[in-house]
Amino acid sequence: MSLFGHPTLLRVPAWYSDRVQDEIVLPLPPEEYDVEPGEGINGRWVVTSSSGAVVYNGIGPVEVVRSPAQF
Repeated sequence: MSLFGHPTLLRVPAWYSDRVQDEIVLPLPPEEYDVEPGEGINGRWVVTSSSGAVVYNGIGPVEVVRSPAQF
């Protein structure tokens, strides 16, 4: 979890909807992840951590963001 308790989220398309996204909590800050867009209509998106670990390889589009503060 990142500073101040706001987690980093990986937002990925839900398999069951064109409008809904699933959110996966990631342990590092957003800037520690690299997002590579898929090529072509069926290209797979790849998200890797700064250590080189693949954390996502699938359909896109995807984004890595810091969760907004919740009070």
